[in-house]
Amino acid sequence: MSEKCWVKVLLVLFTIHYSLSAAAQQRQWSLRECCDYAVANNISIKQQENQCRQEEIQLSTSKNSRLPDLSGSVSQNFSFGRGLTADNTYSNTNTSSTSFSLGTSVPIFTGFQIPNQIKLNQLNLEAATADLEKAKNDIRMQVAQAYVQILYDIEIADVAHRQISIDSAQVARLQAFVKNGKASEAELSQQRATLANSTLTATQADNNTRLALLALTQLLELPSPEGFNIVRPDLDDLDNLARLENLPAPDAIYAEALGIKPEILSQQLKLKGTEYSIKIAQAGNYPTLSLSGGLGTNYYTTSGFKADGFGSQLKNNFSQYIGLNLNVPIFNRFQTRNSIRTARINQENQQLALDNTKKTLYQDIQKVYYNALNAQAKEQASKQAVATANDAFHLTQAKYENGKATITEFNESKNNYLKAESDLVQARYENIYQQALIAFYRGKDMSF
Repeated sequence: MSEKCWVKVLLVLFTIHYSLSAAAQQRQWSLRECCDYAVANNISIKQQENQCRQEEIQLSTSKNSRLPDLSGSVSQNFSFGRGLTADNTYSNTNTSSTSFSLGTSVPIFTGFQIPNQIKLNQLNLEAATADLEKAKNDIRMQVAQAYVQILYDIEIADVAHRQISIDSAQVARLQAFVKNGKASEAELSQQRATLANSTLTATQADNNTRLALLALTQLLELPSPEGFNIVRPDLDDLDNLARLENLPAPDAIYAEALGIKPEILSQQLKLKGTEYSIKIAQAGNYPTLSLSGGLGTNYYTTSGFKADGFGSQLKNNFSQYIGLNLNVPIFNRFQTRNSIRTARINQENQQLALDNTKKTLYQDIQKVYYNALNAQAKEQASKQAVATANDAFHLTQAKYENGKATITEFNESKNNYLKAESDLVQARYENIYQQALIAFYRGKDMSF
């Protein structure tokens, strides 16, 4: 390939790489996309998926325990001195024997242990599946919290940059006044110091945004936050989402959550499984019955004696057997009794675990509900505070520009206005997050 062709190829590859990089940098992730990606790539969730696979294997093992087993063996023995000969007598001579056997056994009755073990393993699999869903819900909640934190930090950064714009305009205005002799250098220096503080605040806000983006990309198991950004919802949509109209009481939300939350289902399944654990322990009180059968043959040689051929001996010594084995427990040092007692204690502990999970769920719902009420009230109050601070700021700004207010009064009014905006941003996103949590407890998607 000529040098000119190589240059064309490199230009094409560079163009493709640049286009893909630009597309990756321009992509904005919605909350749903973040949640789906985190669920698909989170390491903890993959570990829980492996736990489900292990439970599936355990269930398969318990089901297959009903099948007959099959084993074969081959043995070679040498005897020196007095030993057993081919005609079943003993003599002082060297002998050798080769044995072949094939045996099988089938459990007929095991005190109901096998069917109860199958049911227990089935419940364990369902509980592990519920635990997997809980792990997915947990990562969704973490992603939603990180997503809201980014939105909050972005809004705070916007407020900080608006403050820079206001302070920059005032610096430019004072510079013109200083030239005309209408303002002093001290006033200009004071305003420049205020601009520098505003710049520092904006820098810190931008850094907080970058750290929040980093935290979310780490939850998503992305290698780097470079090129990553999120969708900023419209403020009107956020306000509609944050309304608490027709919000059920905590008891109603709790009633909904009991029927859908995977952590409750998991504990209920585990509690049901303890019933079969008790039955499995009780199986030790029952006799067991098994059927066995097998085939075998032998080949013998004795030094100093003529032996039949290998094939002939295998045919002549061929034997079969079939039998029933009944095992009746009489006394096993109270092992069965103590196993039953232990299983009953485990059942009591599992009931306590279920009750504690329900209590924790109800307390969390109560906390979220009242936090949501408080966040909405705080947001409404913050909106009024912003409106009032905005009016006061523009009045003070007009007075300052007409020489009827000092620069200190102007900056104080401006700071009050920007603080009110920051408080509103905080209240808005706190309200949104609490509303998302309420939707989550009611089994709805956390999306905005």
